Amino acid sequence: MDSSPKDPWWRSGVLYEVYPRSFADSDRDGIGDLGGLIDRLDHLEWLGVDGLWLSPVSPSPNADWGYDVADYCAVDPDYGTLETLDALVAEAARRGIQVLLDLVPNHTSEQHPWFVDSRSSPTSEHRDWYVWADPGPDGSAPNNWTAQFGGPAWTLDQATGQYYLHNFTREQPDLNWWNPAVHRAFEEIIRFWWDRGVSGFRIDVCNMMVKDVELRDNPPATERDSLIEQLMGQRYAFNANRPEVHEILRGWRILADTYDPPRVLLGETDVHHLSMLAPFYGNGADELHLAFNLPWLHAEFTAEALRAVVEETERILPEGAWPVWTGSNLDTSRLATRWAKGHPGVTRCILLALLTLCGTPVIYQGDEIGLPDGEMTREALRDPIGRRYWPHATGRDPERSPMPWDDGPGRGFSASGQPAPWLPMGTPPECNVAAQRDDPRSVLTFTRDLMVLRRSSPDLHSGAYRSVASPPGTWVWQRGHGFATALNLGEEACALSDLVGSVAIGTDRGRDGEPVEGRLTLGPGEGALVRLA
Repeated sequence: MDSSPKDPWWRSGVLYEVYPRSFADSDRDGIGDLGGLIDRLDHLEWLGVDGLWLSPVSPSPNADWGYDVADYCAVDPDYGTLETLDALVAEAARRGIQVLLDLVPNHTSEQHPWFVDSRSSPTSEHRDWYVWADPGPDGSAPNNWTAQFGGPAWTLDQATGQYYLHNFTREQPDLNWWNPAVHRAFEEIIRFWWDRGVSGFRIDVCNMMVKDVELRDNPPATERDSLIEQLMGQRYAFNANRPEVHEILRGWRILADTYDPPRVLLGETDVHHLSMLAPFYGNGADELHLAFNLPWLHAEFTAEALRAVVEETERILPEGAWPVWTGSNLDTSRLATRWAKGHPGVTRCILLALLTLCGTPVIYQGDEIGLPDGEMTREALRDPIGRRYWPHATGRDPERSPMPWDDGPGRGFSASGQPAPWLPMGTPPECNVAAQRDDPRSVLTFTRDLMVLRRSSPDLHSGAYRSVASPPGTWVWQRGHGFATALNLGEEACALSDLVGSVAIGTDRGRDGEPVEGRLTLGPGEGALVRLA
């Protein structure tokens, strides 16, 4: 894959994911907010971020912490107001940063006015806006579908005698995308935000929007299916991944292209086989601009496994499609914990890979300082997954713990530290932005220097990927004609041959500028970006 000088900002840029509730608290109520994000835009500008993706800031009763939306065209008072969001978009634009919001089209909150009306009567105006079905002959659920968070995907509404579908919690009823009125409503929602200057959307579980019109039973899971499908005992064949979803995305792409500049569609494509990922790009230019690569995110952390995912992605994506890479997100354990196991050198290796692969990198808040998952107690948990499955799982709260900005009261998340933040900080006190900003050997400085070099080097942000043969446990690739990335993820030192140039940036910063004359030796958990001669 290659890029050209006329490509849009998101192909050469770096996206930064913000979980606003845990980013920065400006009004001292223990909850991060848009005002806090505005206050920290200088950090993101200094870092070199090109775009922000905000997880939902819409009004929500928080059964699933924002992903149960009660009003698509407003801002939750916890975060601010529409005017605050407008100010954020304007202040970010002044720094050359685009803002993407989270769009949740699969389901709403049970408190959304659409569903309140829908469940009021079988003949209500919005009844067919959701997926309702009669009980089975014995009064049981209409089929065998299970919810992503566990338990049946159906709840009986006693007042009307029918079941409604919810692929997540029962407080999140699924919309009926077979109804044209739902399509029209979301086009209005999309225009509302894009007309206000929002640059695009990350689309939540966009592969799940359409359900089988016949509501057929899902087949049993096999060892080839995802972990969640194996845990639930069924492949999500009929309540997800239906072909009709591509018609919706093509319509939104047409709408996005009517804006100047065109708006961006970034999909949460919750599929676990690369063969299922490619279709979300359509012909390469008529569906999503970017689609999250979950086979990469959930790959075994070995050089061989990661290389295989990247090279298969390069092979299967249609011409014109552009990959997206991330190592952490609000639903997945942070890279410093999950992959690096607390090893700072390995954390740097992961960041080096993310920022030098061919595609758009997405950095999750805290990745730039090597932030590990927060430690949680049962009493502190807020996530419905963690509360349901404790102690076997802690859910998603560890990766959502608040961002530490300094080592003062409240760790800089809030000015005074009182009241306590909505989730415990639970991360090492020395791991914070202020402590790392002026340290030339810190993870933060390493990340920023990589991002600065990437922005100024067309080979790094636009050059084609070419795999280079290397010994087991290592992974080497070239970008364009100017750079090669070399990683040693094995347990022994390893010498890599056929590299000539100098170390532009090493995970060991003491090696920066070191000549490479055909041979580069890397210790375990060490990497280097080589400027080729």
